Amino acid sequence: MTASSSTPPGPPAPRAPVPGALTAKVRTLAPTMTRSMQRVAETVAGDPAGCAALTVTGLAERTGTSEATVVRTARLLGYPGYRDLRLALAGLAAQQQSGRAPAVTADIAVDDPLADVVAKLAHDEQQTLADTAAALDTVQLGAAVTALAAARRTDIYGVGASGLVAQDLAQKLLRIGLVAHAHSDPHLAVTNAVQLRAGDVAIAITHSGSTGDVIEPLRTAFEHGATTVAVTGRPEGPVSQYADHVLTTSTARESELRPAAMSSRTSQLLVVDCLFTGVLQRTYDTAAPALAASYEALAHRHAPRGGKSGSR
Repeated sequence: MTASSSTPPGPPAPRAPVPGALTAKVRTLAPTMTRSMQRVAETVAGDPAGCAALTVTGLAERTGTSEATVVRTARLLGYPGYRDLRLALAGLAAQQQSGRAPAVTADIAVDDPLADVVAKLAHDEQQTLADTAAALDTVQLGAAVTALAAARRTDIYGVGASGLVAQDLAQKLLRIGLVAHAHSDPHLAVTNAVQLRAGDVAIAITHSGSTGDVIEPLRTAFEHGATTVAVTGRPEGPVSQYADHVLTTSTARESELRPAAMSSRTSQLLVVDCLFTGVLQRTYDTAAPALAASYEALAHRHAPRGGKSGSR
C-alpha cells in the first residue's frame, strides 16, 4: 500500500476453519446472521455428527430453511461450499467422540455458590482463549508483527474495555524501545492519526467492529498511508474496511452476570500478547536490552532508600 492509497482493501480471502474452530466461528458470527442462518449455524455446531450425515436438502429441512440459506451459511462460516462444511462437521464429531472437544458450560445463576462461579468463569475464560487461538489467522498475525517490528511509530485506538487493552499493548511496546501511543479520546486519536505516514502502524481494537470512535482514526491513518490492523470479534464489521490485516477474537456467551466486555477483553489480551511476543522475537537484539533496562529501573525505584527496610 502506498501513501496515496485511499481505497479500502477488499475483505481478506476466507480461510476455511479447522474442525475445532467451527464452534468458535459460529459464536463469533451468529450475531451478524439472519435468524434462518443462525438456525443453520447453531444446528451444525450443536450436532456435528448428525448434520454431517445430511445432504444440503436434509439440513435445510431439519432447520426449516432453504438450500440457499444452508449454502450461504457455510460460506459465511468460511467454507467454499456445503461439501466442505460437511467434512469439517465429520472432523468435529470425531474430536467430540475422542473426548478432545470442550463441553459447553451453563450460564452463571444469581444464586450460584462462589465455588461454582469460579469454576464456570475459569472454564469460560479457557474456552474463550482456545476459541481465539483456533480462529486466529497466523498469516495475518505474522504480517501485523512484521509491520510493528519495523514501524517508526504505532498508534493504538480503543475505548472502554478495549481502551485498557490498547494501553496494555502500548506499554509492552514501549518497554522494548518502540514508539507507541494508546488513544481512548476520539479527538486526540484522529488528530494523531493525521500525522501517520507509510512506515507507521495504526491498530484499532473493537469487539463489535462498529465503534465509530475507533473506526474514524483508523480510516484516517489508512488514508494517510499507514499500515492498519483491526483486532475485532466481528471481522465482517465496518472496521475491517480500513484494515490491511484483521485479527479475529472470540468471546464466551454473554449473560446478565457476565457482560461481553469481560470475555472480549480476555481474547483481545491474548491477541495483544501474540503480537508483542512476535515483535519481541523479530527485534530481540534491541528489545532484550531495553526490556532488561526497564526491569532494572523499576527494581531500583522500588528498592528501600536510606537504609530503611520499608516505608510508612
